Amino acid sequence: MTGLFDGVLNHGPLGPLTDDTAWIRAMLDTEAALARALADTGVITRERAETIAATCVAAHYDPAALGRAAAGGGNPVIPLVGQLTADVREVDPEAARHVHQGATSQDVMDTAAMLLVRGAGHALRAELAALTQELRALADRHRTTPVPGRTLLQQALPTTFGAVVASWTSGLTGAAERLGEVLDHRLATQLGGAVGTLASLHPHGPAVAAAFAARLDLPEPLLPWHTERGRVTEIAGALGRVSGAAGNAAQDVVLLAQTEVGEVSEEGGSGVGGSSTMPHKRNPVAAVSALAAARQTPGLVATLFAAQIQEHQRAAGAWQAEWLPLTDLLRRTGSAVSWLRVSVERLRVHPDRMAANLDLTGGSALSERLTADLTPELGRLAAHQRVGAACRAAVDEDRDPVEVLAEHLHDLRTRDRIRSLLDPVDYLGAAPVFTDRVTGRTGRTASTDQEEVGTDER
Repeated sequence: MTGLFDGVLNHGPLGPLTDDTAWIRAMLDTEAALARALADTGVITRERAETIAATCVAAHYDPAALGRAAAGGGNPVIPLVGQLTADVREVDPEAARHVHQGATSQDVMDTAAMLLVRGAGHALRAELAALTQELRALADRHRTTPVPGRTLLQQALPTTFGAVVASWTSGLTGAAERLGEVLDHRLATQLGGAVGTLASLHPHGPAVAAAFAARLDLPEPLLPWHTERGRVTEIAGALGRVSGAAGNAAQDVVLLAQTEVGEVSEEGGSGVGGSSTMPHKRNPVAAVSALAAARQTPGLVATLFAAQIQEHQRAAGAWQAEWLPLTDLLRRTGSAVSWLRVSVERLRVHPDRMAANLDLTGGSALSERLTADLTPELGRLAAHQRVGAACRAAVDEDRDPVEVLAEHLHDLRTRDRIRSLLDPVDYLGAAPVFTDRVTGRTGRTASTDQEEVGTDER
């Protein structure tokens, strides 16, 4: 990703945690941990291990130069180890003999990837925690604010804006929990040598691998996983779920902010959400940016899943295919979540517009309720047919549905009764209860709920 697009697609704290310098730092941290693990198990002296570790300084390495040199061996570890060895040799030629001892390039890249995922993943978890806290507060404020529920992009029955936000929150919370499980239990070091036997370290191989994991504070795997890429796909799946949950909320915000809908808007500072040609535009740019980032993640997840099919003990191409998609997946997911936070912070809710949109159907959207009210007398099918005929007549004649229903059902219900049954405020079902399950709030009162309805709020 070039800097030209980073403002939109590399937003938030994950960018610096996944850039070239972060990768180099993770690879050098891996080399330093390996040297110290060799000392911990008596393979080399402590002094030589510390000489190697002290030379593992990311600022001494040029990412572009390493990238160009990587073409010769097929990965950036080879030139990095070459430069590290040369630097250590200037300090202690004997210590230089032990740089990268026992490891293969994939050991360093895979372990560095786990370190990168851990650091970026913890930052992402913090972003998710802050976002879901803000969403719970928003849902709680609007637990009884009526809004049109929409199915197939058409008005269906009323729900509450609190329930809508609670649904976003629930999806993000579940995704965050899954991400936490992967970060806490499925990351692991990689140290297997050429074919996963650590033969060059025999008989110290298993002890070095254990010390290596302890040095990096990562779990030690049961055995090397060079071509068993389940960990990578679990990371990909967890990140894809987070991104999907963020994109789902962002998509709703974009739709609800349409001029013709106008139920929410993003209120930013001067110039935020503007257009290059239309001065009147106030685009929900934060939600749009979140959606743009989230839309890219399914392809990245698919690439990482496809790459898990690998040959024998070390892969020819599939392992190398993971590096950039994994980096981009972390960045796009982080951007989606961070932009959604900005959108929520800017969000202004318009309950009056929600009420006006509910009135567009003249109450016919609540025909289900009227049908249910008539069912004990007529039976469900007959009630459905009579109410349906009246609703169709109201559309065909372009008349007030209440008036037409009153005419068609004059022998069964009064006009006032019909009007009452078609009032969306009285047909919200368990929406407030479900919202409370997500927000964790109790002890609400009717007067408190009433204060929430009918006023614009940020």
